[in-house]
Amino acid sequence: MSLRLQINLIIGVMLACFASLLIGLQLEDTRRSVDDEMEGANMVATQLLSRLQAVSKQTSLNDMREFLSQLGRVRANVIELLDHNGNIVYHSPPPVYKAGRDAPEWYSHIVSPSVKTSEISLAHGRLLVRADPSRAVLDGWDNFVPILLALFIGVAVVILLVYWLLGRALQPIQQVVHGLQEIGHGDYDIRLPDMRGQEAQMMGHAFNSMARSLQEGMAARERAREATQALAQNRELTHVIQARIEEVRGQIARELHDELGQQVTAIKSVGMAIAHRAKGVDAQIEASARMVMDCADAIYEEVHQLVTKLRPLALDRFGLQDALQDLLEEARSRHPQIQITLNIDAPLDILEDNLATAVYRIMQESLTNALRHAQASQIDMQVRHSHDKLQLEVRDNGNGPGADWQSSGHFGVVGMGERAQGLGGHLVFEPLHPQGTRVMAVLPLSHNPTHG
Repeated sequence: MSLRLQINLIIGVMLACFASLLIGLQLEDTRRSVDDEMEGANMVATQLLSRLQAVSKQTSLNDMREFLSQLGRVRANVIELLDHNGNIVYHSPPPVYKAGRDAPEWYSHIVSPSVKTSEISLAHGRLLVRADPSRAVLDGWDNFVPILLALFIGVAVVILLVYWLLGRALQPIQQVVHGLQEIGHGDYDIRLPDMRGQEAQMMGHAFNSMARSLQEGMAARERAREATQALAQNRELTHVIQARIEEVRGQIARELHDELGQQVTAIKSVGMAIAHRAKGVDAQIEASARMVMDCADAIYEEVHQLVTKLRPLALDRFGLQDALQDLLEEARSRHPQIQITLNIDAPLDILEDNLATAVYRIMQESLTNALRHAQASQIDMQVRHSHDKLQLEVRDNGNGPGADWQSSGHFGVVGMGERAQGLGGHLVFEPLHPQGTRVMAVLPLSHNPTHG
């Protein structure tokens, strides 16, 4: 049931109650009027009959009937003359006032008082006088009908008028409901026009503000969705690029190790032969040959370091665990004054190539940052396996990250984070208290990135 119909129904019930009250008051007033009418008629009949009772001893029954016939109908009373045997000798004539009409029985039952009958004993019979309220009730009915019709018409007119006025008053609500339905269908551009009335204007402004906020929110959500999609695509592209870079690095590292390494070894062998032959014969040639040998050793060392930076061959040949051990030994050899530990508690040799590469690069970058910038005396490296996830952690007791470590330009941390996110994991880079730095990466073991 609509609000308009509910309000109209309530008002209609209230009007019906008010009309019922008026009808009840009218019926009560009519009942009192009829009762007063009967009281007056009884007084007249009583005075008349008292006189008849005084003279009845001197008159016969026929004379009494003649007298009553000449008297006619007494107001609001029915008179009957009975002989000693109870036979009706005389009955008052029917009323001529509004003859042939009577009020409805239900109305007469409501407004009619109790009928009073008086009996007067005469010398030759009895005289019965009974109150007759039918004419007074009919008068009340004739007055009641126009009032009843006026009430019905008035109530009907008021209900129709209220229904029409409610339709106008509730029109803003219908507009708001229509607007909400349109928003529910996805039309966030809808706005309500200016409406009559202070409350209607407040509703319109509130609705328009809500619609505007929803529109802006949906636009922001769409932009966020597009940004998230673009970020996912960028991460996927980054993952592909990193995989391609690792592949190219591996090719270059193998070429340097196999080709350039062999050439350097050949140069050193030739230098050794020349130095052996020139020994004791030409000291200058021998010195030059040994210089060539030293240069060959230096070139080989640089090539070895370059190959390790590009792609550790141990990672491809012996697996991740040996590659991390080589990384640890090399760091210890270069920085003997720093205590470096590595604890591995995970099956690293069964990892996929992209995951193994990411683990090595994150550990390598974290260790390099600690050695270069932290000025630490102790570095702890851990690789743990927990609930289908691989957890990497590098801690140091150095100076901690600088105040500007979150600014642009720190691509090492960004690159580690991108590697972790590209594999469905995450990376945490944070200072420790009272000093030091902690790098932790969590990588899922079952993540398989989709390439587009």
